[in-house]
Amino acid sequence: MSDPVKRAERWKAKYNTQRVKETLDDIREDMAKRYEAAIAEVCVMEGKVKEVINAAGVSTSLYVPYLNFGRQLYKLTHQQHITGESFAMAAQVLLDKWAARGCDPKVLATIRKDVFNIDAPKK
Repeated sequence: MSDPVKRAERWKAKYNTQRVKETLDDIREDMAKRYEAAIAEVCVMEGKVKEVINAAGVSTSLYVPYLNFGRQLYKLTHQQHITGESFAMAAQVLLDKWAARGCDPKVLATIRKDVFNIDAPKK
């Protein structure tokens, strides 16, 4: 399409804010239910991670990196469609990343196993 005026008019029609609002209004309630369910799962997961790091004697000032590790594993388990050995290797990459940032690899491995039921990869 070589006509810039026509291109701009089509863009304006495509991105009609009223139409976008109507679409979002139609699906908002379902989106809110899915969000609430996901947040409830994340809160349960974070509670389990806190139990593990409490049992390991991790200082409260270091909770954030361990919780971030847990959140990344949660994302890996819920948004990626990988399983088996590939999944274990991806979890190991996250463990190595957070260990390199100063977290205790033993505590990270415990989180991986006890909270997410992910075994270490077979090397």
